[in-house]
Amino acid sequence: MNDDAIIDLQGVQFGYAGRAVLDIAQLQVRAGSNVLLRGTSGSGKSTLLGLLAGILLPASGSIRVAGHRVNTLGAAARDRFRADQLGVIFQQFNLLPFLSVRNNIALGVRFSPLRNARIEGGLDAEIARLLRALQLDPALMPRAAGTLSVGQQQRVAAARALIGRPAVLLADEPTSALDPEAATAFVQLMSAQCRAAGTTALVVSHDDRLQPLFDQVVSLGDLNRAGGAHV
Repeated sequence: MNDDAIIDLQGVQFGYAGRAVLDIAQLQVRAGSNVLLRGTSGSGKSTLLGLLAGILLPASGSIRVAGHRVNTLGAAARDRFRADQLGVIFQQFNLLPFLSVRNNIALGVRFSPLRNARIEGGLDAEIARLLRALQLDPALMPRAAGTLSVGQQQRVAAARALIGRPAVLLADEPTSALDPEAATAFVQLMSAQCRAAGTTALVVSHDDRLQPLFDQVVSLGDLNRAGGAHV
């Protein structure tokens, strides 16, 4: 593993019901980078994120993320790893609709004393700062998340993922519900917050229009066929 690689996959294979889905000889992502992993629907993008998060385990190979060999950890240790090291933006956002915006975002650090300790100036002040940085009015904090527009919910989901400065942000098709202009604005805001926090961002998407917004781009199709990429 390279010293500057915060994500390192070696010889990773995964499949369902005897059908191979991913066969990745090597993938490395440098710490602090902003990477787009592109691929068509059904190509295994979400499966790869599940492996990086330790939700899925490979049939073979090694997965290291933020200094942890994820595929060798027990279930409780993987839960701790996710809480401490990862921020995740889900394709469907996965907000709790009846909870307030404030409480949805606070969930990002509720189970991680490590991330909670990184917050300066108090939790509510940090939530308000993130909302402003993502161009949302902090006055939305008491609103139920389910009453927000799609674009607002997406930014709340990003704030939840980013609070407490996780080592790695994983985002699964985060702009799929947005028009091109809104998608560009969102990625720019998200990327700026990742840079400010020192968070490495790995975003998976089938939207090729996003490519100019990232430091580096890798194709999952090429990765699977050619057996390796360094990004």
